Amino acid sequence: MRPSAPTGSAEAARATLKAMAGPDGKITTATLRARKGGGKGSEETGGEKVAVLTAYDVVFARLADEAGIDIVLVGDSLGMVVQGDRSTLAVTLDDMVYHTRIVARGVRRAHLVADMPFMSYQASVEDGMRAAGRLMKEGHAEAVKLEGGVEIAELVHKLVRAGIPVMGHVGLTPQSVHQLGGFKIQGRTNDQRAQIMAGARSCTISSASSRRGSRGSFAATPSWARPPPRRSPPTRPT
Repeated sequence: MRPSAPTGSAEAARATLKAMAGPDGKITTATLRARKGGGKGSEETGGEKVAVLTAYDVVFARLADEAGIDIVLVGDSLGMVVQGDRSTLAVTLDDMVYHTRIVARGVRRAHLVADMPFMSYQASVEDGMRAAGRLMKEGHAEAVKLEGGVEIAELVHKLVRAGIPVMGHVGLTPQSVHQLGGFKIQGRTNDQRAQIMAGARSCTISSASSRRGSRGSFAATPSWARPPPRRSPPTRPT
């Protein structure tokens, strides 16, 4: 006999999220899609914030997981944080597979996402498919993260179709540091904002078209990528 559904949309949404979680409250792609909820009034439609933290080893992975972090990201930022380089560009796919595998040993509840390093997917879709496959098979990742927008849409489509969840990364993309002229905040101009939004939409559409009725990627648009709110000019004292 099924328990009666909670009254109110907020309670129902929480019950749905709980039901979508795996054993021991495991965060899955279904959980994350549900938490995306919906824009205005998200508190009434089930939208909830998602906590993401980067880890490079089993110790910090376990601490993050036990603290209730929703997504543990193995970032190619390990090139700067762990290896001491000035950018993420020197990180290899072997590096990412190794660190993802040891982080996976410390994660039980959180969703594990691994960065795809520079030039592991830019040369061809086939390279990207093979690289993502290694991160899933050898690194035990549960999703992969790619930098870019329109230019990676075809790869996103094929990854999701192959059963590999994708997280999008738009805005300040560290793998394009030299093209951007340094680690500079993006989205300050109308052209930059339009480019960021176009990239996010392109990847979302690509993932949605790969699976009927569901979205395989869960890319989020940073708040600084949105047009700034209009403010009335301050009034001067008479």
